[in-house]
Amino acid sequence: MTEKYQNKYRIASARLPQWDYGWNAAYFVTICTHGREHYFGDIINGRMQLSEIGHLANKYWSEIPKHFPFVELDSFVVMPNHVHGIVIINKPNDERYVETQNFASLPSESRNKFGPQSKNLASIIRGFKIGVTKNARIINADFAWQSRYHDHIIRNDESLYRIRDYIKNNPSKWMKDKFYE
Repeated sequence: MTEKYQNKYRIASARLPQWDYGWNAAYFVTICTHGREHYFGDIINGRMQLSEIGHLANKYWSEIPKHFPFVELDSFVVMPNHVHGIVIINKPNDERYVETQNFASLPSESRNKFGPQSKNLASIIRGFKIGVTKNARIINADFAWQSRYHDHIIRNDESLYRIRDYIKNNPSKWMKDKFYE
């Protein structure tokens, strides 16, 4: 059942409800342009040819660790209408509080779930989008991102290797990509 807030339908969160996206982990992220417009360039002979805005996306992604020193970047690709990347949050003293119950590690219920939102995945993606948008609109005033983004928590090495391979091969498989339009 879809709920309304201020007479508008609310979209349910795609985030894992019991997960704190500020915890140390690796995240596979996909961020699309609004309407899946091809702002970032074209695939020619299986290789991505970046437009001026595509170069901005590439530049601002690589600069994420300058603004978020606890972030490491792994595989990344700019596609015509989206970007894929692996963001690793690696805070030196993981601020996560964990209690052990029946041999399972669980987040402590005493932790404030509504704490600061400045050191989590959403703030990292927000900063990236703002940086690209501010400069992309100088080139094309219509540039916009889709309001949301997709993420996947990478839970093991097998998943990490599979996702790295997917990112690396994404340009050569563009015609079969679900974002191809």
